[in-house]
Amino acid sequence: MESRESIDLDLGRYLSMLKRHWLPATTIFAATVALSALATTFMKPSYESEGKLLFKIPSFNVVGSNLLPNSLEGADTGDLKSLVATQNPISTQIEVISSPVLLQRTIDELQLKDDKGEALEVEALEKALTLKIIGGTDVLLLNYKSREPEEAARVVNTIMNLYLENDILTNRSEAEATRQFMARQLPKHKAAVQEAEVALRIFKQKNNVVDLLEETRSAVGIIGNLDNEINNIKAQLDEANAQSNELRQKVDLNSQEAMSASALSQSPAVQGILTQLQDIERQLATERSRFLDDNPVIVNLEARKANLKELLDKEVEQTSGGQTRVQQGLLQIGELKQNLIRDFLQSEVQRLGLAQRLSSLYNSRTAYAQRVKILPQLEQKQRELDRRLQVAQSTYQTLLQKVQELQLAENNNTSNARIIAKALIPKKPVLGMKPIVLLLGVMFGAFLATTAVVFLETRDRSLKTLKEVREIFGYTLLGIVPSSTKKVRSRNRDVELTTPEIAVRDIPHSLTSEMYRMIQANLRFLSSDKVLKTIVVTSAVPKEGKSTVSANLAAAIAQLGRRVLLIDADMRVPSQHHIWQITNAGGLSEVLVGQTEVETAAFRVMDNLDVLTAGVRPPNPLALLDSKRMASLIDKFSSQYDFVIIDAPSLLLAADALTLSHMTDGILLVARPGVIDSSSASDAKDMLERSGHNVLGLLVNGLVEKNESSIDSYQSREYVTSERVAKETNIAWRN
Repeated sequence: MESRESIDLDLGRYLSMLKRHWLPATTIFAATVALSALATTFMKPSYESEGKLLFKIPSFNVVGSNLLPNSLEGADTGDLKSLVATQNPISTQIEVISSPVLLQRTIDELQLKDDKGEALEVEALEKALTLKIIGGTDVLLLNYKSREPEEAARVVNTIMNLYLENDILTNRSEAEATRQFMARQLPKHKAAVQEAEVALRIFKQKNNVVDLLEETRSAVGIIGNLDNEINNIKAQLDEANAQSNELRQKVDLNSQEAMSASALSQSPAVQGILTQLQDIERQLATERSRFLDDNPVIVNLEARKANLKELLDKEVEQTSGGQTRVQQGLLQIGELKQNLIRDFLQSEVQRLGLAQRLSSLYNSRTAYAQRVKILPQLEQKQRELDRRLQVAQSTYQTLLQKVQELQLAENNNTSNARIIAKALIPKKPVLGMKPIVLLLGVMFGAFLATTAVVFLETRDRSLKTLKEVREIFGYTLLGIVPSSTKKVRSRNRDVELTTPEIAVRDIPHSLTSEMYRMIQANLRFLSSDKVLKTIVVTSAVPKEGKSTVSANLAAAIAQLGRRVLLIDADMRVPSQHHIWQITNAGGLSEVLVGQTEVETAAFRVMDNLDVLTAGVRPPNPLALLDSKRMASLIDKFSSQYDFVIIDAPSLLLAADALTLSHMTDGILLVARPGVIDSSSASDAKDMLERSGHNVLGLLVNGLVEKNESSIDSYQSREYVTSERVAKETNIAWRN
């Protein structure tokens, strides 16, 4: 079960608590609201005036890429730039406006005073001043509250004018300081530009650079053309080599020999000497046939022959250059061989020319390839020099431009903002804190009322609702009996009407009577294999109405034609003789001690119903009840009557009920919300569980409908007004 120390403040539970403690809660709430309303009457009226500033492009921006922002830099017209991307730049201007320096100037200029006549503090002015950005715009709203309407308007207009004046002076001073700094940097950056230009010029002269990109494209094309030409020359050279080899084999000479033979065969001097030598040899052959070798003719011819050979050798050596020795037979060759030698020499010349051209092409390609290899390095170096030059030029041009712009900014009288709405003198005072005070009073009153309800509920540990009683006991619910006191409207006033104690007898058609009939029907249906004859009616604590329940339950069963005996076993505080208005001179105590007989002691109070009162209180009631005489009497009564109801003392006051329950069929436990508390209920339940008594069920008496939630109240009304149960009751007891 939920602990009572931790109250569940759900809506239904709180409404039930509020119903029970509505008077203190209403009193506290009304008093708190009344005090807050009274407090508003002492509050002086205040006036509020407001003005508006529209912010636009600043005069210059030192930190930007351009001192004069434009749309090309991403700054739209009318927008301020902020150093922090996520920060609204107008928020920075708000801090400037609310700065102590600006506010102090306002106080000094207007001679503002506080309520004591002293100079107004900066903190007080800042507290009364409200600065707010109008959403979706570049407009700042300035609002000031004052006791004097003229003062409210003057303060707002003065603050706006001082801000614009301060903004202009600040922009001009910043522009002047920045210009002076940049002017000192110009010579240094100009020298850097010249240095970068010289470095780039030296690099181009040293590496013969005109246009590296165009040179790279041209070199790649030239290398491709050279590769094609090399391939063609190689093919022609292969063909020339083949032709030259074939002719060499035919002439059986190398190129030098062939050239010498061709030159000698075409030399007139050599050929003339050969002709003379041949004539001398023919003459010598003719003369030898006629003369002896020592004949002067022969000798002369031999001498002439030797001279001609010597001359021939000199001429051959002179003609051939002396590098190649020519055979005697090659000095004169035929026309065919001469043609072959000519073709061979032409082939050799062609072959050598092709070989030389191929070598030249290879050399050119190698040169271009080496140039192409170093071109990336040259390009990288040139790009680096170009970047240095561009950076130097850009920095110099930017500084030069900014210096010129700052010169204009020094003479600029335009602010970052302009006034679009001046503050007007307010005509009516504002509500100010009055609604807030009233609202706080309502909220605080509700809080105090809730706290009071919770406090009262916490102090009251009694079980107040049907749900709480059922949860803590956990027994079968046999019935619900509403509270016997109701308020009715009579002649414009509330009158309390109390239901008679024996409602079943006195008002048989009432809702209470119908519920008692339903309870006896539920008792009938508890066990199908054993008929209940004797029950003990008790409660956990006194004042729960167990005696009234016993009387009405006995009357309800008797009205169905069953013979019933109602025994008042509460000898300590007997009550049945008061309920039925009979004498208590002789009762159960006298019967148990043998002073009177049952027939004499029992009273017939209505048809089929006899009542045995408690009698005179004995010294030890438990000793009489826990006796064989009492057990035999109960057996006797169960045989003489159809139903026996024993009204026993409360469980936590005496052990009488537990003692009697062992002699009967079970205990009917009565619980009354608002009387029984959680600890008593827990103790009673533990006592019943430890002793192992047969608890027939739970009867909730005196249920107050206003304490129940809407759902539980509706269910209880449906439970006690069921026509089907009433019909089953009549049928069951008549059978």
